[in-house]
Amino acid sequence: MVTDTEGYIQVIEYLTEHLSLFEHSTSAKQTKTSVLEVIEQEMSEQIINLCNQNEHLSFNQRNTIVREIDAIVYDLQEILSGVINNPVNAEQVSFIQEFAMLIKNLFDIEINQHMGNSES
Repeated sequence: MVTDTEGYIQVIEYLTEHLSLFEHSTSAKQTKTSVLEVIEQEMSEQIINLCNQNEHLSFNQRNTIVREIDAIVYDLQEILSGVINNPVNAEQVSFIQEFAMLIKNLFDIEINQHMGNSES
């Protein structure tokens, strides 16, 4: 669905262009939330929003989306493997939120292309 698209490749390239944000960072000592926890939370929130906005999706379509998100989170774990369990800082949280919205936008595009624009 999404992970096979040129858009996904571009979003991953966008992430790799910003790896320094994760590689050479420090976090406030009081935070105990990891990079992975924020990724999982933000991706979950965006997919919940996506499903709420597209109530017409079937159970199988929703499962496909969840499987795609699992694959995307796995890709992020691979790309960020050296820092995935590090405490997250505010700049990283902002980037992860933006990244999750870009992923949601890819799903929005795919849903609109495959389901039509009947709910506009």
